[in-house]
Amino acid sequence: MEKLVSRIKQDGRVLGEGVLKVDSFITHQVDPVLMADIGYRFAEVFEDQGITKVVTIEASGIAPAIFAAQKLGVPMIFARKAKSLTMDEELLTSSVYSFTKQVTSQVSISRKFLSSADKVLIIDDFLANGQAAKGLVELCQQAGAKVDGIGIVIEKSFQDGRSLLEEMGMRVVSLARIASLENAQVSFLEEDA
Repeated sequence: MEKLVSRIKQDGRVLGEGVLKVDSFITHQVDPVLMADIGYRFAEVFEDQGITKVVTIEASGIAPAIFAAQKLGVPMIFARKAKSLTMDEELLTSSVYSFTKQVTSQVSISRKFLSSADKVLIIDDFLANGQAAKGLVELCQQAGAKVDGIGIVIEKSFQDGRSLLEEMGMRVVSLARIASLENAQVSFLEEDA
């Protein structure tokens, strides 16, 4: 997606080995026009899959996921990293390791929101080692839901996340694919959509 790649070139900052900072438009301050374009692009790519739910993980995946869900006309569910007092029903849970934060979190979704009748599109902001997406796939599988695709805003293609997900039989569609962050420079591969 040319608009996203241009924005990464303009405002993204390489902080070090494997870390790209995009907090001015995705991960802290959010550009709603760009997020709408991203979400709508995912919806276009997966519109023929019969998607019934869009699933993401809090927090940075929520913006593109809500726009994709809106365009597809389906609900969006986000996995929570912390259990709320109001989440007293049966939960689907999975452990997720964050490359950026270097921590493992338990993420959860209420079982009442996913079932074996659901066809899911997972959306996440980054794909590095694939642990967040893998955790979301596992949550969906616990409910018996079928994951029909994984939409990634920015993929670090030099890490093994894509191969992990593809080995699980998942279709991965990334809108920006980073080949390298060496020498504080962002270089790209051709995107999937």
